[in-house]
Amino acid sequence: MNEMAFRVTSNDGTTIAYDREGSGPAVILVGGALDEGVENAPLAPALAEHFTVYNYARRGRGASGFTEPYAVEREIEDLDALIAEAGGSAHLFGASSGGALALEAAAAGSAIDTIAVWEVPYAVGDDIRPRFEEYVADTRRAFDAGRDEEVLELFMRMTGASDDNIAARKAAGKQTAHWAHSVALASTLVHDSVFLNRYQLPADRLATVTQPVLVTTGGPITVPYMAGLPSDFFDRAAEELADLLPLAQRETLEGPDHVVDPQTVGPLLLRFFSSEH
Repeated sequence: MNEMAFRVTSNDGTTIAYDREGSGPAVILVGGALDEGVENAPLAPALAEHFTVYNYARRGRGASGFTEPYAVEREIEDLDALIAEAGGSAHLFGASSGGALALEAAAAGSAIDTIAVWEVPYAVGDDIRPRFEEYVADTRRAFDAGRDEEVLELFMRMTGASDDNIAARKAAGKQTAHWAHSVALASTLVHDSVFLNRYQLPADRLATVTQPVLVTTGGPITVPYMAGLPSDFFDRAAEELADLLPLAQRETLEGPDHVVDPQTVGPLLLRFFSSEH
């Protein structure tokens, strides 16, 4: 677990943990599924020469606290607390479901300068909507029954893992405590499906976002752990977002994994956050 050095208190009293690096205008990094800030952490040094970078653990993850009941508004208030700590406004980078959270915060009126999102997982297309509806319902039932391990396994199956692959990863993870750590984050998968609007792109709401938004993907899916999704899964959502958002810029970076590569994404973010829009 990434302990993180700093703390800020959200509106409901929940403690949010974060790291801070660099100097200049504020950039806040928003993590995606099953991430407590570890996946975005390599981006911080790539941006810190020109920006003050805040990388945080979303509520219920890592060193951050959690207060029941979960609500999208509480996650937005967490971001607002970080923005206030950063001086009153900030650029946002959201990876995967963190991109959806960044867009929801903008639609809600948070003090955001510009937004960059990476592979936001809205499920666009009649061919995959039934699978995602089934996944959301199944994970909610498992979560309500306290079966967090089942929630994690359902997520893995939905993205393409076989039963044999899950069993192998579980066995390997139990040797390092990685599996238990992932299970501990499984409830956040259910939270993600709430603010992701059951993985349906909320067109009316996002059309009100007035900030410039950089919409990025890594091209067709090639990684085995996402083989259950259409190869253009992230590109479909990105194209819909780019058409919908009033001030969108669309970029495809060939080659990266779904986990952000700072060598590829970092220079693009530096240019975008430094530009006059």
